[in-house]
Amino acid sequence: MRVQVLLEQDEAGFRVAEVPAMPGCLSQGKTPEEVLGNIREAIEGWLEVMQSKGAPGQGELVEVTV
Repeated sequence: MRVQVLLEQDEAGFRVAEVPAMPGCLSQGKTPEEVLGNIREAIEGWLEVMQSKGAPGQGELVEVTV
């Protein structure tokens, strides 16, 4: 599976990775290699949680203007 990961660096020098297609899926690391390894683990965990939840609920989807 291929997903896009947004990489940034915070004020303290840590690398931060976020997966825009997976809400709440993010991680950090001191080096580019570390943050990429960490985000891979986070993606695997995110997918496991979503799979365990089963099909999405039958809730109502609404649009909000702010």
